[in-house]
Amino acid sequence: MTATDPKSMHQDLLSKVPPVTLAFWLIKICATTVGETGGDALSMTLNLGYAVSTLIFLGYFAIALAGQLAARRFHPALYWALVVATTTVGTTTSDYLDRTAGLGYVKSSILLFGGVLAVLFVWRRVTGAIAVDHITDRKNEAFYWLTILVSNTLGTALGDFMADDAGLGFEGGALVFSGLIALVGLGYLFTKVPRAILFWAAYVLTRPLGATLGDLLTKPHDHGGLDLGRFGSSFAIAAVMVAGILLIHRRGAARPATA
Repeated sequence: MTATDPKSMHQDLLSKVPPVTLAFWLIKICATTVGETGGDALSMTLNLGYAVSTLIFLGYFAIALAGQLAARRFHPALYWALVVATTTVGTTTSDYLDRTAGLGYVKSSILLFGGVLAVLFVWRRVTGAIAVDHITDRKNEAFYWLTILVSNTLGTALGDFMADDAGLGFEGGALVFSGLIALVGLGYLFTKVPRAILFWAAYVLTRPLGATLGDLLTKPHDHGGLDLGRFGSSFAIAAVMVAGILLIHRRGAARPATA
């Protein structure tokens, strides 16, 4: 199906998710990074704790999700606000499981990885396919956001595991996850692995990349970080993210009008 096919253009107009491009992944990394720094800002800098911070971010997530579900088509502000909500909830939830609940990074990662697989399995059984680039109905949209929420929580645990338990530090962890994302990209270009599998693999991996980058920016010097401050880093990354969204939205504004 070509890009000029009327059916394809109609699906693009109805879809409530953005096209999966390089720009999509760059903004996703910014969203996961601000989710890490923002989550830590409430739980650690303001000393609210992981449980209270998770409840606060769940409220934000509920509001953002309601706005996204009520929309009839894709709106960049609604979509990316909800992505950030899943990353902040994922940050504090993962930290609660790892530290407060005492599961540790390995057990929580295994538990959450099983959760991602379970959601994808049920999604496939219920709808017959796992959609990633054309979400036009409520059922697929619900599975889409549930998978994102669980995968972003998993990604936080993986990032902390690589940086702490594996002893790679924040820079080493970021390099490892960057390399794994590059391998997924090569799989997209040169293999016939189902695109849905590659998409969710990249989605999971961009979360720990953002987590390690966020920790690298904000952790104290004696912990291997740059100690730039959680609130300042969050606002700066959010500003870059918003600028990218606005630029992409303006460049793509003429396409729906032409369609």
